[in-house]
Amino acid sequence: MQMLIKNIGCLVNVREENILLHGNNLSNLPCIKNAYLIIEDGKIKGYGKMENLSSITTHLSSPTINDAHGAYILPCWCDSHTHLVFAASREEEFIDKIKGLSYAEIAAKGGGILNSANKLSSMSEDALFNAALQKLHEVIALGTGAIEIKSGYGLSVESELKMLRVIQRLKALDLIPVKASFLGAHAYPLEYKNNHEGYIKLVIDEMLPNIAKEKLADFIDVFCEDGFFSAEETKRICEAGIQYGLRPKLHVNQLNSIGGIEAAIELNALSADHLETMNDDEIAKFSTSATIGTLLPTAAYFLRMQYPPARKLINAGAALALASDYNPGSSPSGNMNTVVSMACIQMRMLPEEAVNAATINGAYAMQLQHEAGSITIGKKANLIFTRPVPSLAYLPYSFGNNLIDKVIINGRFI
Repeated sequence: MQMLIKNIGCLVNVREENILLHGNNLSNLPCIKNAYLIIEDGKIKGYGKMENLSSITTHLSSPTINDAHGAYILPCWCDSHTHLVFAASREEEFIDKIKGLSYAEIAAKGGGILNSANKLSSMSEDALFNAALQKLHEVIALGTGAIEIKSGYGLSVESELKMLRVIQRLKALDLIPVKASFLGAHAYPLEYKNNHEGYIKLVIDEMLPNIAKEKLADFIDVFCEDGFFSAEETKRICEAGIQYGLRPKLHVNQLNSIGGIEAAIELNALSADHLETMNDDEIAKFSTSATIGTLLPTAAYFLRMQYPPARKLINAGAALALASDYNPGSSPSGNMNTVVSMACIQMRMLPEEAVNAATINGAYAMQLQHEAGSITIGKKANLIFTRPVPSLAYLPYSFGNNLIDKVIINGRFI
């Protein structure tokens, strides 16, 4: 089955080959104005300028023709850091934050991650799956075409496996590419509050072997932070995960700098995520490493924290991705359009840099660069059609408006 899309105002992020973008190269966003695009069997088959279309049409076999009427077309967003599988919202903690309680204070009184874990433990797998599927459909409609989802609200063998099985069921639907990260080391459950070693052994000796047996995870994650897991504990847990083929993707430097950057580099982590708190020495070390920095501006916004130093990282040559951190406690939104806009407004990323970070570099941060993240022949036809816009910069500029007109997933309009 073929589809021909003609009269595209601007075809955005057109690449003949994949490349992870570092530093100033993040602003290189190849586009074709007044373009056409050919989709075949759910994948990108070809593209070019409208003036060359007549020489191509004779080679097409009765395609469905869609007129874009000047719309911009982008590859769908690649959201490489989410906690989309959760049992319930936590708006009561939102009120606590308004009253002045900090993230750490809420966690100390049994809120935060432990609150989500308690709610999830009593929820059936089917109910959890149905809730997650609804959220997945919602973010797809907002333009997300590939996603990573973490466990971490289980904090027991049974509940962590339940979360990962839900993610596996979402994968099996083949709606969009889905990657699973095991985040059993997200917090210490109350019964292990004074026995950290016991919980780490539970993660390593019981959770990991069961996860590996069922092939439930692609990556391993740890929340490396004061009051949670130290840099040394992070390395120990990740080294155990590596033995099962799980590459690290880590929460580091969100609230404090405790050696998480160095641990991520030493572990050859695929990504180090958050990075709100970084000194110049850490920026220099990180920017020469192979690890991608995933920035989560909506989490900083929701928690009223300082934003990650995007400009310093770009100027130092780092590879950056953008993601939503969709979760009930610190970023209750999976809207990547807001993420891209906030990256420009609050972190001074150029629109081209933000789009690249949310597409091709986001795909790299999930090892999905061969399927998603750019307009490239052979990749999935997961595409965003904009409403009429005067320029690419208008997308993050007009932050309060829904500028998505239509979304194509696997070559079909949703």
